[in-house]
Amino acid sequence: MYEDLIEKTVKSEDVYDGCLLHVKRDTALLPNGEQAPREWIKHPGASAVLPMLPDGTVILVRQYRYPVQRVTLEIPAGKLDAPDEDPYVCAVRELSEETGYTAENIEKLTTIGTTVGFSNEYIHIYKAEGLTPGEMHPDDDEFLNVVKLPLAEAVAMVRDGRIFDAKSIVAILMANDALKK
Repeated sequence: MYEDLIEKTVKSEDVYDGCLLHVKRDTALLPNGEQAPREWIKHPGASAVLPMLPDGTVILVRQYRYPVQRVTLEIPAGKLDAPDEDPYVCAVRELSEETGYTAENIEKLTTIGTTVGFSNEYIHIYKAEGLTPGEMHPDDDEFLNVVKLPLAEAVAMVRDGRIFDAKSIVAILMANDALKK
């Protein structure tokens, strides 16, 4: 199925091997028999979680994101410690680290490909309920503020562009849609 679209790797080389990202330069055999360069980023994957209180309040984190040079409002998230780490385990860890909360129930919402044109990163998105507060314990290089707001306000912030992070948009809109059913 879709064989007329498949590209096959002819050659692959490592361009950069960093702490988080691994840049690859491949040569791909195209369906028409020609070859083309493909530069892409190998990523271990990540998990993200939308914490929700019983009254419909969501818990987000405000942080500075260096690549976009601005402060963002996002759902808690982090990379998998290894490509074979269970994404659920990562979601539980990130919820605790970034917000201090633990959850009785963590349900998977979806998995998204973040930037399929140049990265193999998948983010597994969860919703957490039955929350119990605790102490935040972010990584040494993370500086976060916890922000609580009604889901309806988070939806409005998505719609007017104040929340522009893709994983957060997906989680907030999916949670909002689920409440309407």
